[in-house]
Amino acid sequence: MKTTFRTLADELQHTIDFKTKPLGALGYLETIAHKIGMVQQTASPKLVKPHMVVFAADHGIATAGVSAYPQEVTYQMVMNFLGGGAAINVFCRQNHIAIKIVDAGVNFDFEPGLELIDKKVRKSSRNILEEPAMTPEEYQQALENGKSVIREIAETDCNIIGFGEMGIGNTSSSSLIMSQLFDIPIAECVGRGTGLNDAQLQNKINILSKAIASYPNITGVDETVRTFGGLEIAQMIGAMQEAYHHNMLILIDGFIATTAIAVLWKKDPDILKNCIFCHVSDESAHLRLLNILGEKALLNLHLRVGEGTGCALAYPIIQSAVSFLNEMSSFEDAQVSNKEE
Repeated sequence: MKTTFRTLADELQHTIDFKTKPLGALGYLETIAHKIGMVQQTASPKLVKPHMVVFAADHGIATAGVSAYPQEVTYQMVMNFLGGGAAINVFCRQNHIAIKIVDAGVNFDFEPGLELIDKKVRKSSRNILEEPAMTPEEYQQALENGKSVIREIAETDCNIIGFGEMGIGNTSSSSLIMSQLFDIPIAECVGRGTGLNDAQLQNKINILSKAIASYPNITGVDETVRTFGGLEIAQMIGAMQEAYHHNMLILIDGFIATTAIAVLWKKDPDILKNCIFCHVSDESAHLRLLNILGEKALLNLHLRVGEGTGCALAYPIIQSAVSFLNEMSSFEDAQVSNKEE
């Protein structure tokens, strides 16, 4: 007799529960399978043409010494991405994920003809110790630029997309945004970023405390991002919003990407229904931010490289969630006895 279900959620849970395994035995993989089925509104979901988008931009505050690396590393790493030599390139190749690199605001003139998506709003955000990172017009342009990248990718029928970033100084921007959004002292939102020692970490805290004090009257989520954010963070926010509009599965990488989705969550908590949080980074505030969002990450490999690497590494696990849902036998199909009631 065919079982009838009141809702798709019930059908998915029944399908998962009656696979040839003890109830709940595939753990968090079952949660991911259920989520993907609900996003795609089917009990037989598919992952189609996975993409990774890496947004790159420079930060004016980097000149104040908040990073262990000089600002020119941003453009040098973009060239490394384009040459296929970075960690994200390796993992995307391994897992057959298409990768797109976006110049959101790198402080460098790239030669024409590179496989680089030019969405540069300006060369670097402004130094927030002196003025807001972006003007209102620049912020809106950054959001729109991010959306336009996803609209083009959506034309390929991609239904799962990960987000990464590159930008010396962007953990500072993310810490400032987190502090402002959730009213947490800045010292509790700051980590070692690219590998600061104790003295450099304290200097970073001092600099960011000064930045917070410079803007006592900020109101609203958008003003927070415009004041403290980076161009790559703003474009990532726009891109994530557009991916949600196209009902894509949204893979969230580390601290910076989680900060970007937290901005959108503040506006519309439902966006998390489409999100899979791929890893807990070694940036100290990331786990706290995940807890605020009520989310659990798939991996904890002590990564802090950014670039979307956590998304690419988690992708095979996400594939496994879809595969078991679609291919694993049920007790009835396999003629295996189920647990006695």
